[in-house]
Order: sequence, then C-alpha cells, then structure tokens
Amino acid sequence: MRALRFARYGSPADVLEVVDVTEPELNGGDALVSIRAASVTPSDLKTVSGYIPGTSLPRVPGRDFAGVVVGGPHDWLGAEVWGSGGDLGYTRDGSHAELVVVPVSALVRKPERLTFAEASVIGVNFVVGWLGVVETALLEKGETLAVFGVSGAVGSAVAQIGRVRGARVIGIDRRPPVDDAALDDFVLLHGDVPGEVRRLTRGAGAEVVYDAVGGVTTPAALACLAHGGRLLVIASTGTRKVEIDLPDFYHREVRMTGLDTRRLCTRQCAARLAQVASYLESGDFRPPPIAFTFDLELAGDAYEAVAKRPPGRVVICP
Repeated sequence: MRALRFARYGSPADVLEVVDVTEPELNGGDALVSIRAASVTPSDLKTVSGYIPGTSLPRVPGRDFAGVVVGGPHDWLGAEVWGSGGDLGYTRDGSHAELVVVPVSALVRKPERLTFAEASVIGVNFVVGWLGVVETALLEKGETLAVFGVSGAVGSAVAQIGRVRGARVIGIDRRPPVDDAALDDFVLLHGDVPGEVRRLTRGAGAEVVYDAVGGVTTPAALACLAHGGRLLVIASTGTRKVEIDLPDFYHREVRMTGLDTRRLCTRQCAARLAQVASYLESGDFRPPPIAFTFDLELAGDAYEAVAKRPPGRVVICP
C-alpha cells in the first residue's frame, strides 16, 4: 500500500515521503480500515517537526480519519467509520496512508449526515473540546464560557459544545469566526479583553475559560475568570512560560488545568466521538470548514498548507 512516512524529524518538505509499504497484518482484536479521508492537524505537523517527543520512528503520521472497514470481524465489514487517537501517528502507524489498523473496540460508525472529509476533521477538535468542557470543567447550564481562539477548529468545537450545554458563550479571537451561530458575544483579541469580558458579565467574569491559544493569551484568560472559575489550557503559542499573580490566583480560588489528548488512545477517543455523534446527526454540531483537499501523493503539500494556517482544515484523500 502507499503511505506517507518520516524516519527523522524536520521540516515536512525535507522528511516526509510517500512510499510503498507492506500491507499491515491484523492481530486478534484488530480491524483494517480503508482510508477515504484523513485530516492533517497542527499536532501532526508538530510531530513530524519533532516538537512533540515520544514518537517511535520510522512512522506513518496522522491522527484523525474516516473510511470503510475492509478487514476484521464480519459484522463490521463494509461499515463506514471514523476515529482519532493520541497513539495514531505516534506509537502506532497513523491515518495518512491507504490503510490503517485500529482495535475493533475503537470502531465507531460515521454519522450518516457527514461526508468522509467532514467526518475526518472532527476527531481532535471535538475530542479535546468535549474532554475540557464536559468532563473536566463540568460546565453547567447558565454558566458563562469564554473561548480564546474561537475562530479556530478547536475553539469552534468548544463554542458549539458550550451552546448545547446551555451556557452563555463569549468568543475571543483576532478575527470573528465565519460561523458565529454558537456565540452570544464576540470580543476582539486586543486591548483589555478581561475588562470587556467582565463588562459583558456585569463584573462577574466567566465561570469557565477555554484557552485554545495558550502562552501569549493565558494571563488574559486567567484574568477573565470569575471567582472559583476554571481555566483550561491546551497549547502554548508564542511562549512556553507565563507569570501568575499568586495572591490573586488563590484569593479568587480559581483552577487551571492542562489537557493533552495525546494521552487518549483510539479506544478512549472512540468513546468521546460516540458522545458527539448524535449532535452531528441532528445538526447541533457542525464540522469546521475544509480549506484544501490533497491526494496522498501530494500529502507533503498538505503539511505545508497547514503550516500556513489556512482558514479551514486540510484533508488528505488517498
């Protein structure tokens, strides 16, 4: 089969190559999926570049996918499935290939409403959003959720999750999102963002702040929190270190939690995708827009496109 592979870290243009590899064999409990679409996420780019340690080489990258089961238990053959996994592309070969092996227990039927390409851009975005908003912050109806980076794929997913949870959603970014249906208010990421959030909440602040940018935005995100608020951080843009006013931190009794979906294997991601599937079928959740689609033979170009931060997701279709 054809697959994208890298044997050393570096620029995608220098280290990625499309090669012929032996078709994977199945062990007990495995399924073989024919990839119809696989998104290229920023985390895939970081993995190839060596920014994220722990990847065993050589490796086929790619976390998110949608396809058809072509090997494994008889009752799954021909099923349209989708998936994601913090192990895919790191400790086991990923989805940027014609075929991928996943545990049968990680199989989830693709929402019929979505195309393969649309299903392939859900994984990381909605899994990390669900993990943070629902499972970690325990966002409740009537609370305020402020989302830094709301115009990105993760931020959009977080806003949509907040809306179906019955929260008031304030989006924060350098530019308004293309689709702002999930937002109650929008704040431009310049000037006194915490002051504007407090104005919108009558001085209270937001019970939950989701910082999908991180680093340069984290001090402002902390300042947006209400007393006893919960801050979720998933990235470190611009800087790895931030200063915290500790007396302010503990007097306001706020909490700050980091999230890492790389800790979630394909089985654990499947459980979260099963949770969001009904919302996608109903239309309450919408996939992020797709900016570019590339053939597998041009997969290296797909990575270069992601590096330029396009206004939408990038998808490989083998």
